[in-house]
Amino acid sequence: WTGHFIVKINEGLSRRIKCMAPKCNTICDESVVRALVSVDHPDLAEKFERFLLESYIEDNNTVKWCPSVPNCGNAIRVKGDAICEVECTCGMQFCFACLQEAHSPCSCLMWELWMKKCRDESETVNWITVNTKPCPKCHKPVDKNGGCNLVVCICGQAFCWLCAGPTGREHTWSNINGHSCGRFTEDQTKRTENARKNLFRYMHYHNRYKAHIDSMKQEATLKETIQAKIAASENKDSSKIKDYSWVTNGLVRLFRSRRVLSYSYPFAYYMFGDELFKDEMTPMERELKQNLFEEQQQQLEFNIEKLSGDLETNFQDLSDEKIIETMGRVINYSAIVDGLCKKMYQCIENELLYPLRSTHSISPYKSRGLEKAAELSIRWESSDKSIHFSKDSQTESCLHSDSNLLEAGSSSLGKRPVHQGLSSSDDSGCSSHKRERLAVGSDTTAAAAHPFDLNVSPT
Repeated sequence: WTGHFIVKINEGLSRRIKCMAPKCNTICDESVVRALVSVDHPDLAEKFERFLLESYIEDNNTVKWCPSVPNCGNAIRVKGDAICEVECTCGMQFCFACLQEAHSPCSCLMWELWMKKCRDESETVNWITVNTKPCPKCHKPVDKNGGCNLVVCICGQAFCWLCAGPTGREHTWSNINGHSCGRFTEDQTKRTENARKNLFRYMHYHNRYKAHIDSMKQEATLKETIQAKIAASENKDSSKIKDYSWVTNGLVRLFRSRRVLSYSYPFAYYMFGDELFKDEMTPMERELKQNLFEEQQQQLEFNIEKLSGDLETNFQDLSDEKIIETMGRVINYSAIVDGLCKKMYQCIENELLYPLRSTHSISPYKSRGLEKAAELSIRWESSDKSIHFSKDSQTESCLHSDSNLLEAGSSSLGKRPVHQGLSSSDDSGCSSHKRERLAVGSDTTAAAAHPFDLNVSPT
């Protein structure tokens, strides 16, 4: 039996090690496997423990590994709706459903299609279709760099630019020797026009998405600049204003809202295009919904730019009266932007996605940002063979201890029900554990005495 277990563990099995009998499907008990293997092969028993942990997490729909690169080794457990966005203690913010970067208000499918469209050469093909013609001899795309419609490919073949048909060398504005392309071909015109239209539409949304992503990256450097401005303002003896929390709060609101605005453009590209919902809306419904969404998008963009401009003000050089005016505007725009983000998410869930037959769920909007993983302690109860989680008030990061998990809850808005998590706020907790070590408990001695047996059915 020990030899059988050794072979299976080396093959990567843990919870699915079956009996040696050829036709027996009985699963061997983990405690028996551990007891037999650990006598002469403690290193293999430790490997078996690691496989047990990974098998538990991979079989549990509410627990997933953090997708950070390089891998931080944390596993996140969500309580409540799995359609949510979480932040690991390593700083990685990701969508729990698809393990991609946080992308709301885009659904997972929309984001996958958008990333593929941005990565591959689909738009390059569209540009080639619009701006070039294939050579009739070598079939390479040819771009016309002159006014004459007689084009010569690098292979030496001359052809007509109007219809891409091969011609002789004699070509004037009014006559092509031995060649005529005056007949109207509707199919080719439609293909060219559709390719041009799709290209311009993609460029419209991509340019605005990219512009706000670039703004978000540039605004990320504001944090250090604002810290220096706050320090300079607090050290001014002539100033009576010492509380500058409104600046940092406004900066957090700017980052959060700019992210929402950036990803709203990929959402609009697929929501009002023909890729996903072509037959689910009439042209009139599509136009009405697009106008409603773009109006909200425009209002959000306007107020975000106002907030960004006020935060970049050199308030450390202003008088107290001017600082109070700036503070009022920052607080006002922060509240307006937060309200517009909530309104946009409610519109997406209730007015745009809910009436459709296709199922597209988006992560709920969180005013205070993505829900961060909160650390929980694990304790092993050998009597009832179960795992218990409890709050750990002594530490805030799972990276400081291998005996802690991270846990996050989720909440929804609109037509989806609200799920209460572990904390009194709308951000609850997520659970995490290290891949490298399997010790549980407050110290390694206790962990060795009570091994981390994951012989529990996934929930």
